[in-house]
Amino acid sequence: RDYIHVMDLAEGHVSALNSIKQGINVYNLGTGNGISVLEFIETFKRVNSCDIPYIISDRREGDLEEVYADANKVKNEIGWEAKRSLEDICIDGFNFIKKIIN
Repeated sequence: RDYIHVMDLAEGHVSALNSIKQGINVYNLGTGNGISVLEFIETFKRVNSCDIPYIISDRREGDLEEVYADANKVKNEIGWEAKRSLEDICIDGFNFIKKIIN
């Protein structure tokens, strides 16, 4: 999967809106880097010093093996690219959830 920080996604939308041209323009917003669910879990555990129980099972019917964005068009046309790392995603997401449940 191509995980993207919610702030990168928001900033990408703002950049696209600020760069509106004639006609229809479609952009993929992403990092261009595929990250496995297991890599995401292990990163989350490491940066947040917590454990996440999980079970590895068979792929669900219809699941794609790899899914990630080609963000070259948005970078070349309007100069946008994701700035935040997987570690940022995990830390900020966990801090947001902790605020909600406390």
